[in-house]
Amino acid sequence: MTAPQTDSVAGIQQSTDTDLVAQESTDTDLVVESGSGPGTRSGARAVSRAGAYVETHAETHAEMQAESDAEKARHHEIKTELTRFMMSYKFATDEMMTKINILKEEFASIHDYSPIEHVSSRIKSPEGILNKALRKGCPLDLEDIRRQIQDIAGIRVTCSFISDTYRVLDMLTSQEDVTVLEVKDYVAAPKSNGYKSLHLIVAIPVFMSDRVEPVTVEIQIRTVAMDFWASLEHKIFYKYRGVVPANLVAELKEAADVANRLDIQMERLHNQVVALEPTVRAGDDLLSIAGLTPFALPTSLLEAIDRGRTSDATD
Repeated sequence: MTAPQTDSVAGIQQSTDTDLVAQESTDTDLVVESGSGPGTRSGARAVSRAGAYVETHAETHAEMQAESDAEKARHHEIKTELTRFMMSYKFATDEMMTKINILKEEFASIHDYSPIEHVSSRIKSPEGILNKALRKGCPLDLEDIRRQIQDIAGIRVTCSFISDTYRVLDMLTSQEDVTVLEVKDYVAAPKSNGYKSLHLIVAIPVFMSDRVEPVTVEIQIRTVAMDFWASLEHKIFYKYRGVVPANLVAELKEAADVANRLDIQMERLHNQVVALEPTVRAGDDLLSIAGLTPFALPTSLLEAIDRGRTSDATD
């Protein structure tokens, strides 16, 4: 009885193992059939789709990179043009500042006083130029901006007296390489708010490496009192964004009249003092030039030059 039972158990085990093998085979077939591996049709389609995606993505990236590179190249070209544009105004300002400082040093070294008290300059920023171009309706082209906006470079000359403003104006505009484009005399004909100043627009030749560029510079010439008044008026104007209360406008006009009377009175006092000064002063045995150590000027040297002049005059 024991042996048959064993065979039966063995038969059942064999049958079970066979079924398991068959089931494993079926499961494997199902996995292979429904899988997405490269060896199947659906797997091949998946690989193909993935390859197409990668290729399309690569092409899109290449196009975007090409557009980015082209944009960077254009921006670099614009930056170079804008740099040259801004440099021309800096050089024009430098040239005019040199001219003014030469006059200032000449007067300080030779004359009783210098009519030029102070000189300052400024150049509008690219953003400031753009904003003004938009306000004026000027095309955003550098050549159009150069023609239509003439105060990109600005110089302010502060003088001692009213007569000095005209003296400096004449000295600057009489120079051969300075082309006067416009003069506005707000000293003789003040603005309605009391503003006084001489305004002139000049063109200066700027010699670049490959061209000569005429560049405009705005120059304002005013007295110390006019400059003080204009500075305060400017602050008030911007504080109220151009809408200044009527009482302040009236007070500013009154202050401008006071500043004008002060200019006239101070110049009259100056002329009286000059008339009382002696012709020869202490220190005439020295030759003084601004920025240099004074040179000895012995009387014998002056006498020798004087004799030479006399000799030339009689020959």
